[in-house]
Amino acid sequence: MSGPGNKSGHGALQVRISRRRLLGGAAAAATLAIVPRHVLGGPGHVAPSQKTTLAGIGVGGQGMQNMENFLQMPEVQVVAVCDVNRESGGYLSWNWDKGKEQRHCGREPARRAADAHYAQQKSSGKYKGCKAYVDFRELLAKEDVDAVMIGTPDHSHATITMAALKRGKHVYCEKPLTYSVAEARLVAEEARRAKVATQLGNQGQAGEEARVVREMVADGAIGAVREVYATCGPRFWPYPTWEGRPKETPPVPDGLDWDLWLGPAPERPYHPAYCPWTWRNWWDFGTGLLGDLFCHNLSATFKALKLGHPTSIEASSTKMDPEIYPLGVIAHYEFPARGDMPPVTLHWYDGGLCPARPKGLEPGRRPSGIILVGDKGTIMGHRLVPESAMRKYGRPPKTLARSTGHYQEFIDACRGGPPAGSNFVDHAGLLTEAALLGNVALRAGRQIAFDGPNLKVTNDAAANQLLRREYRAGWTL
Repeated sequence: MSGPGNKSGHGALQVRISRRRLLGGAAAAATLAIVPRHVLGGPGHVAPSQKTTLAGIGVGGQGMQNMENFLQMPEVQVVAVCDVNRESGGYLSWNWDKGKEQRHCGREPARRAADAHYAQQKSSGKYKGCKAYVDFRELLAKEDVDAVMIGTPDHSHATITMAALKRGKHVYCEKPLTYSVAEARLVAEEARRAKVATQLGNQGQAGEEARVVREMVADGAIGAVREVYATCGPRFWPYPTWEGRPKETPPVPDGLDWDLWLGPAPERPYHPAYCPWTWRNWWDFGTGLLGDLFCHNLSATFKALKLGHPTSIEASSTKMDPEIYPLGVIAHYEFPARGDMPPVTLHWYDGGLCPARPKGLEPGRRPSGIILVGDKGTIMGHRLVPESAMRKYGRPPKTLARSTGHYQEFIDACRGGPPAGSNFVDHAGLLTEAALLGNVALRAGRQIAFDGPNLKVTNDAAANQLLRREYRAGWTL
C-alpha cells in the first residue's frame, strides 16, 4: 500500500512509503495503530492493511504448488500472478497415482485459484482481486507488491530474481537459484545490497531430519567427516528418445508466448519436448538432476560440515549430447579444511548410479540418500549405519531451533523476523554455485580447479567461460 502523503500548509510535500518497508521490522511495527479484535475478524485474521502482498511469477506445476501454500497463510495476500502460458494441461501434478502430467496450470488457472480462495472468506462469496500478467516486467512495473514467488524454468531464474531484487522485493525462488555459477554470485550479492528477505525452494532444509543430521555431526556421533556420498534415482520426467533437437516445428499453442518463455536463452523453434515441464532435459533451459536435487539433498550437509567453495571438481556421465542433458552423472568435489574440520570429498551420483556399499550396511539395503562417512561411523539419511549402532546411540542433544515451516520462514522474514534458512546471502547462493560447478566440470570434460573467492576456473580458460552464459539480445541482469 503506497501513495502520496498528505499535503499540509507548509507545502505540497509528498512522501511515498513502501508497504514492505513498513512491515519489515519490529520498530516499524511498533508504530502501527492497534486494531480492535472485532475489526480483525477473529483469531488468525490479519487486517488487509497489514498483510504481506505477494505475486506469483511462473505458476506451472511447482509454481502453483508454492502459490497454494502461500494462499493458506492468513498474513499473506496473493494479489497478482504471471505466466507466459495462459492455461493448458500437461503440467506435473505431484499426484502420481493419477499420472504425472495431469495438472492444468498457467496464469488464468492461478488467478482463478486465488480469487476462489479469497471468495470463500467473504460473505458475498465473490472476489476478483488477483490480476494476471504475461510479462513479469509489466507486473513489477505496475504492482507494488511486497514479495514475489518465482517458479519459472531454471534459465529465467536470474533475470527475474535480479529485476525483483533491484525493486526492493522480497524473493522466494525455486531451486537452483540460477542457471549459471556467475549468476548465483551476482544474485546473492544483490540480495545482500537490497537487504530484503529471500528463500530458495529447497523445502527439505526446514525439516526435522535436516536438523537431526546436523546435531549428530556436531555431537561427534561419527567423528570427523571426510567423505560424503550423495545418491539420487533416475530423473522423474520423460527423456527424449532421439539425439539432438527435434526435427519438427509445430505451431506455438494458442495462449503461449514462446518468445517470453525463451527469455534469455538462445532462440529456437517451439516444440512440446521443451515445455511445459520437460525443459530440464535441455542444456539451454535446465540444469539436470544436479540443478534439481543438489540444493534439496545437500543443504543440511553444507550446514553441518560448514562447507564453502570447492577447490576442484570433476565429473563424468552416460552418453553426452550437445543439446540433451545426460541420463546419469557422477561428480567429485574437493573441499578444503575448515577450522578444526578436515578436508572433505563429496561424491555425487544420479540417474540411478550408485557408490560402493558403505561399511556396515546390512545385506538387502541399498545405498541411498546422503551418506556421511566419519572416522568413527557412518550416517545414511539421518540414521547411523548399521541400525544396531543407531539403537545404541539414540538421539543427539537438541541444540538447533526448529523451523516454523519452509514457506513460513520466508514470510516471517518478510515481516521482520530472522533470515530464512535457505536465504540467498548466507546459504542458497553458495549452495547453488557448488551444484552448478558439477555441470561446468561435466561440460569441460576434465577436472577443474576453482578459485571460489575470485570466481575463476584457474586451469582451463574454456571451462572458465562456462561459469557464465551469454544472453539473447534484449535480455540482461
